[in-house]
Amino acid sequence: MNSGMPEAGDPAVLPLYCHGLTRHYDEGNRRLEVLKGVDLSVSPGETLAIIGASGSGKTTLLQLLGGLDKPSAGQVQILGQDLNSLSNAECGQVRNQSLGFVYQFHHLLPEFTAVENIAMPLLLRRNSISDVQGRAEKLLERVGLGERLRHRPGELSGGERQRVAVARALVTEPAVVLADEPTGNLDHRSGLQTLDLMLELNKETGTSLVIVTHSAEIAARMSRVLELEDGVLREVVAPDGARSTG
Repeated sequence: MNSGMPEAGDPAVLPLYCHGLTRHYDEGNRRLEVLKGVDLSVSPGETLAIIGASGSGKTTLLQLLGGLDKPSAGQVQILGQDLNSLSNAECGQVRNQSLGFVYQFHHLLPEFTAVENIAMPLLLRRNSISDVQGRAEKLLERVGLGERLRHRPGELSGGERQRVAVARALVTEPAVVLADEPTGNLDHRSGLQTLDLMLELNKETGTSLVIVTHSAEIAARMSRVLELEDGVLREVVAPDGARSTG
């Protein structure tokens, strides 16, 4: 039994829950087991870091939690919806409505402006253009880029591009933001600024935040830290025996 699951919490109302999650890959006669029955629940507004060595399966786990890959066994639930029971189209709708994603590389669309990139998830919902424009501009101002609305990604610094990516992840007011090394492509100062922004928005919106990171400094800022090792997710315990805290 993995220790990543808190004692309390109804999966039907939790932003994110998974149970018995396994993922293996068959390579000829050899089976590579990446995840071995991972259990995890994330509470509303919680900040959580997942750490582990390179190749330990952190990104694989994040992709499964976000419905971007299918598990070999086990289940993932987003606000009580079992992703395995949904069609690809339905799973995509859940991602659009309930999840936000931030990656190490911003993945902004180069031909669109900052405000257009942020508005894209709302446009996929077929929201009105005026509503979309207003919400996207307001959020860009909130992340300190109110004067860069019409700039394309190539005209922004690395830190500014990542702030746009954070705003895009939050514009739909998701239940959970999944972030894969969100500061890994930034210098130390820009990385800390991006992390500060994500934590500020987490407090303001109540959106849960799950970050995969190699950085002990980032992990220390989260309310809970889990380590993925040998396909098993375990809660990190402080030297005094207490559970990890931010």
